[in-house]
Amino acid sequence: MKIALCFIISYDHILNKEDLWREWIEPNKDIINVYFYYKDRTKIKSSWILQHALPPSCIHETSYYHVIPAYLSLMQHALKYDNQWICFLTDSCCPIISPRKFRALFYSYWNKSIMSWKPAWWNINVHKRANLALLPEDLRLANDPWFVLKRENAEQILHFAKTKSQVVKTICDGGLANESLFAIILHGYKQLKSEEIQVNSIIRQILYLAQWSLPMHKFISKKQTIPSVINAVTHLADWSRMDSATSPHTFTNANSMDIQFIEDNLLKNKCAMFIRKIVREFPDEILKKYIQKKDDHIIVMEPLLFIYRRWILHICNALYYGLIIICMLYGLKYIFL
Repeated sequence: MKIALCFIISYDHILNKEDLWREWIEPNKDIINVYFYYKDRTKIKSSWILQHALPPSCIHETSYYHVIPAYLSLMQHALKYDNQWICFLTDSCCPIISPRKFRALFYSYWNKSIMSWKPAWWNINVHKRANLALLPEDLRLANDPWFVLKRENAEQILHFAKTKSQVVKTICDGGLANESLFAIILHGYKQLKSEEIQVNSIIRQILYLAQWSLPMHKFISKKQTIPSVINAVTHLADWSRMDSATSPHTFTNANSMDIQFIEDNLLKNKCAMFIRKIVREFPDEILKKYIQKKDDHIIVMEPLLFIYRRWILHICNALYYGLIIICMLYGLKYIFL
């Protein structure tokens, strides 16, 4: 099972910190796939981005206010492969934790989506974004536009987009639908609220083994609350110093306020993995302080399911090729005897 890093790029068709990204991905290249959604392939100059760019057949017309087709196309492409997590990113995103911590988060929450969501905070009768005024009150939701989605939730979103296309069109026609649509769909599939289940002692043991790094006391009570979507921030963004009504602060020169924001929000947001909006001029050495952190105290233990799947694959391959060899030897017996 792997992680899909899904970038949506436009304008200059670059990654502001491509070298840092490639360096950060390298230690985890065994569990990471990279995909790029673009507007104009001819503008891409980086051979690395071209190598990971989606086929032209997957590209559809998008704009700042209408970007949902890019999300859906990236999901469809990522689901063709063994991707369990889908991380949506922009050209100005940058990792803000170490590769070791990123792997640990994946191993701990591989079966969860991580997306910050809440009721819409704007006046839906004044601002038409996502056309929320046309929806029932319980569907007037907002989500961070950049988040981490598990495979099963991506499948649900694609199914909804296919079977409820008129609802999706209504939401998209309001503009900025990527800040509401995903919370609305996942609410419809009852993925946002916690589901209470009965867990006996045997199941508690299995859950513990499957989530190696979690302490056993989390599974002591007979009733367990297991949310499919963790309501948490994955992409740090400074909305206290907005560049515009729809855009957070741009990190340019690593001043004291920038550093303080990063430090405070890494402590506050335990699922934070990336940061927006980082320009090319932002000092690499500041980002490397976080990216290259040793984090040796973090225990990284692969889930049992991952190990099981890998060994089953090896065993199936061994049986397959073993059967071929036996058949060949059996055929040779009749040729030479």
